[in-house]
Amino acid sequence: MTSFLRYEQQGHIVTLTMNEPQRRNPLTGNTAVADFLEAIDRIHRDASVRAVIITGAGTAFSSGGNIRDMERQASGQVPGMEIRQDYRLGIQRLPLALFNLEVPVIAAVNGAAMGAGLDLACMCDMRIASEQAQFAESFVKLGIIPGDGGAWLLPRVIGLARAAELTFTGQVIDARQALEWNLVSRVVPPDQLLPTANELAERIAANPPHAVRLAKRLLREALHTRLDTLLELSAGFQALSHQTSDHREAVSAFLDKRKPEFTGS
Repeated sequence: MTSFLRYEQQGHIVTLTMNEPQRRNPLTGNTAVADFLEAIDRIHRDASVRAVIITGAGTAFSSGGNIRDMERQASGQVPGMEIRQDYRLGIQRLPLALFNLEVPVIAAVNGAAMGAGLDLACMCDMRIASEQAQFAESFVKLGIIPGDGGAWLLPRVIGLARAAELTFTGQVIDARQALEWNLVSRVVPPDQLLPTANELAERIAANPPHAVRLAKRLLREALHTRLDTLLELSAGFQALSHQTSDHREAVSAFLDKRKPEFTGS
């Protein structure tokens, strides 16, 4: 079977391309979750990686769940506890893995991001959209709910009221409305999507990687942590940061009025 996910690395940047365009890059009914988990584990073990881009091949970013899987689940012949376990051991592993990935992740949304496809984009730290992108939290249209963590992810990106509107209506919004709602940080012509994502990834990768990883961890922890707890964690992370070679290089370069050279140490 052909791998769902194409893994490419150039310098410090890894691009993960969902590569089942004929089916609009679904996240179930194939090896999508397993491929993502394998890629994330590979990135964890590769200290040279400083930024990640996720995008889709073809005209869609991701259509979300496979409708053929839903047909089987709707048949009444699959026990509810089996379906529950399928979610827990399948798609629900993806938001946890991406949440715990310390390398910043950019979603380059090239086309339709529907249901779990939208939620996958929300699992990333940043989202850039092609002018051709569309977004929908479309589960309700199929009589189901966001089973992949979308009810936690989407409100944290666009706020509760707008997340509720998308979730309860299942409506499709275009890239411009996504920009107005802060679902994406910028909208670009289709041919500029990957160059723009790469330019942003390069600017991230130019910084001391330990500082970037620790800063991302603080942002993630801040989503569900008290201020005093986060401050204590920040103090520990800062103590580690002050002892890195990259911090010494940054200070020295600033004083010498030269461009720093960061090694990740």
